[in-house]
Amino acid sequence: MNRIALTCVLLGSSLVSAADWPQFRGPNAAGVSDEKGLPTGFTAKEGVRWKAPLPARGVSSPVVVGGKVFVTGSSGVKDDRLHVLAFDAKTGKELWHREFTATGLTTAHPKTCMAAPTPVADKDAVYALFATGDVVALDHDGNQLWYRSIVGDYPTVSNQVGMASSPVLAAGKLVVPMENTGDSFIAALDVKTGKNVWKTARPKGQNWTTPNVRKAGDKETEVLFHGPKGLVAYDADSGSEKWQWKSAGFIPSPTVIGSDLVLAGSGVVRLKPKGDTWEEAWKVTKLQLGDTTPLVYDDKVYTTDPRAGAVYCTDAKTGKPIWDEKIVGAKQSFCASPVAADGKVYTLTEKGTLTVFKAGGTEADILATSEVGANCLATPAISGGALFIRTDDKDKPANNFLLCVGK
Repeated sequence: MNRIALTCVLLGSSLVSAADWPQFRGPNAAGVSDEKGLPTGFTAKEGVRWKAPLPARGVSSPVVVGGKVFVTGSSGVKDDRLHVLAFDAKTGKELWHREFTATGLTTAHPKTCMAAPTPVADKDAVYALFATGDVVALDHDGNQLWYRSIVGDYPTVSNQVGMASSPVLAAGKLVVPMENTGDSFIAALDVKTGKNVWKTARPKGQNWTTPNVRKAGDKETEVLFHGPKGLVAYDADSGSEKWQWKSAGFIPSPTVIGSDLVLAGSGVVRLKPKGDTWEEAWKVTKLQLGDTTPLVYDDKVYTTDPRAGAVYCTDAKTGKPIWDEKIVGAKQSFCASPVAADGKVYTLTEKGTLTVFKAGGTEADILATSEVGANCLATPAISGGALFIRTDDKDKPANNFLLCVGK
């Protein structure tokens, strides 16, 4: 396990394995796994380990801990039935399925639904946040540990077009982002009870960014939250603000690379520490991200451009362009962020085209292109030598499934 990934897993409330993918974009929220023997491509007859139907739609990503895949969904005429499911990562067998009734508003853009935030898990539990403001903690056998209605506690919390920010674990707490047009805040909940440890006000307005966690010194942990008015670092123990960087962001999450940060800001910018503040190492305005987060892998930055339907590779140290490649059939559609492992970079379009690039080259080297056969908005997960892909189709329930690609 590399040092960055080790730092990440130690930040959670309970230790998870190096092979796990416990949150949105995996260990350290970097989109990178240390797994080896990952698949390249697949067909309908070869390369698929299993395919499991899902009882509900969702744009949340799967997470994998302890050999179990956890996924959320939402259903019903009002989209007010909330689902959490667990599958065996090796066989695809459904292990359990829990269903809850939403307590908050279920209004959303047609492209999304109430199962937009990705759950987060440790060795003891899985914590699922829904766009309705409902939060539930379940143990790995599906037993409910606690349930919290955020809207019940803060009635003005709004959900006008669908909230999608995912929870994270930081310094033994569950950090819940609730930035909206009503009572807007970021809060840390006790993982055992769901009660507030701290709650810090945020600017009112829509924001779909998932926080990230950074180790600052030997004893301090920071929660990095990017929003329309800039990047803010909060102390994970108290919720107090530590520093700001004025660089607006709405959807892409910040990425921690050693002591540096890579984030959206009129393109993509790399920040490096300078005393008690930060400075730009480089900035590339050409890199437009849309809904996706930059991937940093082997000293390269990989980004997807929804307008051009293209993948860009940039030198992570200098910001200089290396190559770009138009993805045939992309049609300006990327919602899933790129992920990487085993010398491969995986990109997934909304239409379900999985393109695998060989990492590290000076030119685009496509190893394989495969078709999932359904819409894909969620970022894939990597664990146990396999790639886990979640599909979403509000009009065709048969196209809602969880696909495991691997031997």
